Amino acid sequence: MVWWWWIIPGIVCVWGLALLLGGFGALFRGDGFKGGRGVLGGALFLTIGCAAALMGLNVQTYQRLTYQRPVAMISLRQLGPQHFQATVEEPNGRVRDFQLRGDNWRIEARVLVWKPWANVLGLDSQYRLERLAGSYNDIEQERNAERSVYDLGKAEGVQGNAIDVFSFSKLMRGRLQFVDTLQGSASYMPMANRAEYDVIITQSGLLARPINDEAQGAVTHWDRK
Repeated sequence: MVWWWWIIPGIVCVWGLALLLGGFGALFRGDGFKGGRGVLGGALFLTIGCAAALMGLNVQTYQRLTYQRPVAMISLRQLGPQHFQATVEEPNGRVRDFQLRGDNWRIEARVLVWKPWANVLGLDSQYRLERLAGSYNDIEQERNAERSVYDLGKAEGVQGNAIDVFSFSKLMRGRLQFVDTLQGSASYMPMANRAEYDVIITQSGLLARPINDEAQGAVTHWDRK
């Protein structure tokens, strides 16, 4: 949040309050013209300052509740029919390759969600990546075809956080009311050769977006099935 959203309205409010008090003082001394001018001017500046401060608060609230940050970029290369190599690149520079079977990729995480008022105060959702998997559009294939599931957190500690979200959430529950819920969150998208996707985390969970033409084309074709 830019500080001038608060500094400028604060200065205007203080100036308006000073004019208002000065105007009332002049009225009590019998100077009607100076007093009336001070009261009207002070009320005007005070109203403008308060309105600007409320607008700044609304902007900050919107920015905090809609805040997003990257979790991973997933790039795909087709190796064969319903067979892809998925490259997962995380914001910390870590890159891993996985072979996925099926028509779609799916990423899962556990997410610690704060209450909205805690988001406004500056707390952002925390996550730990758990699984990457391939899935099939056809139900019979999903039941019987070759599966591909990988543990993204195995022996790697916590991704995306400086703390263990699970221990922290257990500590916080029942003591402070910052925590809304600890939940599983997942996002999945269609696989296509050379398709690339961004995976981001919002204040409520994971979200995936296509970032190149191949991915967008796969999503468009996917919508029509």
